Amino acid sequence: MKITEVNNKQTQQAFLDVARIIYKSDENWICPLDNDIEAVFDPKKNNFHQHGKCTRWVLTDDDGKLLGRVAAFINDKKAYNYEQPTGGMGFFESVNDEKVAFLLFDTAKTWLKNNGMQAMDGPINFGENDNFWGLLAEGFVPPSYGMNYNPPYYKKFFDDYGFHTLYEQITNHVDAHKPFPERFTKIAEWVAQKPGYEFRHFDSAQIEKFAADFIEIYNDGWRDFENFVPITHATIMESFRKMKPLMDEKLIWFAYVNGEPASFVVILPDANQMIKGINGKLNLIGKLKFVYNRWRGVKRMRAIVMGTKQAYQKHGLESGLFIKVKEYVLPLKQYDELELSWVGDFNDKMIALHHSMGGVFGKKHVTMRYIFE
Repeated sequence: MKITEVNNKQTQQAFLDVARIIYKSDENWICPLDNDIEAVFDPKKNNFHQHGKCTRWVLTDDDGKLLGRVAAFINDKKAYNYEQPTGGMGFFESVNDEKVAFLLFDTAKTWLKNNGMQAMDGPINFGENDNFWGLLAEGFVPPSYGMNYNPPYYKKFFDDYGFHTLYEQITNHVDAHKPFPERFTKIAEWVAQKPGYEFRHFDSAQIEKFAADFIEIYNDGWRDFENFVPITHATIMESFRKMKPLMDEKLIWFAYVNGEPASFVVILPDANQMIKGINGKLNLIGKLKFVYNRWRGVKRMRAIVMGTKQAYQKHGLESGLFIKVKEYVLPLKQYDELELSWVGDFNDKMIALHHSMGGVFGKKHVTMRYIFE
C-alpha cells in the first residue's frame, strides 16, 4: 500500500473520490459538496488556518486503487487546553479492512506527533463542530447537511485502534406537523408575551447587527464549557456567508430582554435534500438540480446551533424562540421534520428542552480521543 500526501489537483480529486467509492452502494449516503470539503483545506476560505495547520493523505493499493483517506490538523487555540497537547483527525474513509484503517490512523498520528501533539481527537473537523464532526454510531439513515455519515464498521476500527469516547452527540427529531406538547406551549406563549421580551427573526439587511448579537450571546452562554474558545467576527460572518444560499430568514430567531441580546436559534432547510443526486458536483447541471430540488420543496429543517446568555438560561427564552418558529412553519405545511442536532451528552439543559418539545431519538455520533504512547 502507498500513502500519498494531497498536494496537487490529481491528489485533491482522489481525496474526494474515495468517498464516492466507499459509498457507491449505500442508498442512505448523500455526497457532500466537493466545494465544501475543499474549502476546509483552503486558507483563503477557512480562517482556522490563521491559528493552525492541516494536511491530508490518500491511500492506494499497489495497483493504484483508492482504499482510503484521512486528514490531520492542529488548532493552536484549542490544542494546548488539554492535559496532553491534542490535535485532530477527520475526513476518514476506509474500505472494510483493518490494516487500511490503522495505516491511515498511524499516518495522522505520526504527523501530529512530529508537530508536538500527544493525542488526537476524531473524527473531527478543522473548523467549528457544526459540520463534519463525530463518528456515527446509531441511526444509519440519510444524513442532514453537514452531519457526518459513515458505515457501521468504522466504530470497530476506532475502538480496536485504542480510541475512547470523549462524549456523545445526540440528535433528536420533532414532527413538524404536530403542535408542541401542551405544557411546553403554555410556557412558551407566556414567555413570548412577557413585558420587555422581544423576538426578531434574522434580517440579512442587518447582518452585521445580528452577527454582533450572535457573538455576544454565544460567547457568554458557552464560556463555562470545557475548552471553550470564543467565536470571532470572521468565523460567524463566514458561517453566515455559507448559509446564505440555503437560508430562510424566518427560521432564524433572536430573543432580546429590554433590548439586550439574550438568546438565539439558527435553523436551516436541510440542504442535503437539495444536493441529493448531484454527486457533490456543483457544476451547471448540479446547480440546475439544486435549484429544482429547492423549488420542489425541502421537507426537513435542521437546528444547527442555539445559545442563551447565562443570566437568562432559566427564563424560558428557548421555548419562546421555538414557538415563533412553529407559528411560521405550521401554516406552511411544507416541512415534515425538525432535526435538533446535535447536542452533547453533557448538556443536560438542551437535552431536557428537546424532550419537552416532543423530540424523539434520531441518531448518535461520538467524538473520540486517542492518547499517544
